[in-house]
Amino acid sequence: MQTSAELTRRRGPPPIFSVATSSRTPALSYLDAADELQTITISDLTKGKKAIIFAVPGAFTPTCSQKHLPGFVEKAGELKAKGVDTIACVSVNDAFVMKAWKEDLKIGDEVLMLSDGNGDFTRAIGVELDLSDKPVGLGVRSRRYALLAEDGVVKVLNLEEGGAFTFSSAEDMLKAL
Repeated sequence: MQTSAELTRRRGPPPIFSVATSSRTPALSYLDAADELQTITISDLTKGKKAIIFAVPGAFTPTCSQKHLPGFVEKAGELKAKGVDTIACVSVNDAFVMKAWKEDLKIGDEVLMLSDGNGDFTRAIGVELDLSDKPVGLGVRSRRYALLAEDGVVKVLNLEEGGAFTFSSAEDMLKAL
């Protein structure tokens, strides 16, 4: 597998995944303001837009709750001022957990909280992180990453190793813009 630096320097769509057609992309889910379950594909989320999508290994986990997600909430205004239409957080948790996490952190509409409950999207793009053997038994989750997609084409991908948090922050995405 290539390093994040190698992937971010590539021209054209990176080899990790394509968001060109919604029929091939697994749906992600979220609970809307009326607590109705909604689904969306990354293709629909990025079509005709500039979007930042970042993934965390797990809702309510320390780094994700204290640094990664709050950083994107804090920098949402700056990211949107640079032309970003959508900021979305993806995690291999169910939509109910993602909503509870959003409420616990008192997040408004700055970041769309998306559930990849069965890990279908995570597997489809090849970013699984197996934490089954760890003491807390988190199972198979997603590696931490942040990406910039413009009209369905991935322009920047900062993919972390393991659960590291070194170059997938909101500040890193601001620099990439």
